[in-house]
Amino acid sequence: MRKGFLTFAAVGLLATGSMAACGDNGGSDQAGGSTDKKPKIGVILPDSKSSARWETADRKYLEEAFKAASVDYDIQNAQNDKNAFQTIADQMITNGVTVLMIVNLDSGTGKAVLDKAKSQGVATIDYDRLTLGGSAQYYVSFDNEAVGKLQGEGLVKCLTDKGVKNPAIAYLNGSPTDNNATLFKNGYDSVLKPKFDSKEYTKAADDSVPDWDNAQAATIFEQQLTKAGGKIDGVLSANDGLGNAAISVLKKNKLNGKVPVTGQDATAEGLQNILAGDQCMTVYKAVKKEADAAAELAIGLAKGEKKDTGQTVKDPEGGRDVPAVLLEPKAIYKENVKDVVDDGYVTKDELCKDAFAKLCTDAGIS
Repeated sequence: MRKGFLTFAAVGLLATGSMAACGDNGGSDQAGGSTDKKPKIGVILPDSKSSARWETADRKYLEEAFKAASVDYDIQNAQNDKNAFQTIADQMITNGVTVLMIVNLDSGTGKAVLDKAKSQGVATIDYDRLTLGGSAQYYVSFDNEAVGKLQGEGLVKCLTDKGVKNPAIAYLNGSPTDNNATLFKNGYDSVLKPKFDSKEYTKAADDSVPDWDNAQAATIFEQQLTKAGGKIDGVLSANDGLGNAAISVLKKNKLNGKVPVTGQDATAEGLQNILAGDQCMTVYKAVKKEADAAAELAIGLAKGEKKDTGQTVKDPEGGRDVPAVLLEPKAIYKENVKDVVDDGYVTKDELCKDAFAKLCTDAGIS
């Protein structure tokens, strides 16, 4: 288990504002918003269905950061609608945003929006998801391959703790249109593929879930379980929503708690599943640090400033090195669920309701 809480992976980049900054008075130069306009930041979130985090965490923390800096902002949610995503972007540009921050629904739509913003002199940031072939000035996220690696290591740990021999593993991957899902899979494959190759583990199923849709995930997992004749010993689920979908199917088959399931996002539901013993682990990403880092860059761009993140990420489609901030994720098991509450990401009140009160007490959450 990793010790300590999340830190910037980019050496020398601190949320306290020590990013090197220099004025950029180039007006509509793509490195910064027009200095002739009043700074205004637009943010487009992807949906509220795939993960609770977008509305409960990202929106809240971004609003707090923008309010603290006294800058105008507009945060909207596209609710997984590509047409709405583009319409929102057009409206924001028309209404005078000087910086546009997006969480793309897919790279094609994201690229179209970023390119239009650039043509209008609006600075841009990819938030959480990299837009392949895009033109954003910055990319702010977590080390997503590290997220997947923690998930793979977590599943191995949970199967080992249960003493399962020659386990059959099912993959519930994220959306094929989300580059992060590819990175997560790269991470957990780096842990699990050697075990498949050596025949220590067997891969029973490997399916992606369109749009991270939890209802589809339940259907897909039910089909996986049926095809495997009920013989699935572990589920590598790419986030807590997909994990909960798998757990709902396992419950119907009286297999919950017997089959380890992974997750990601440390949602209240995911943490409750961990406390109940139905989910073996999740990956916590301190969204406040991500939101604060993105807000700091956005505020700088809105003022026509360039900031040095000290790190880049290669866009494999566009071939360019995108200035980036990558944060470190943390594996969460039953014994350290308390860390997420202590960090303020999930409150005791929302986590420890009803039947979970005693489980919280047992886990040292008071």
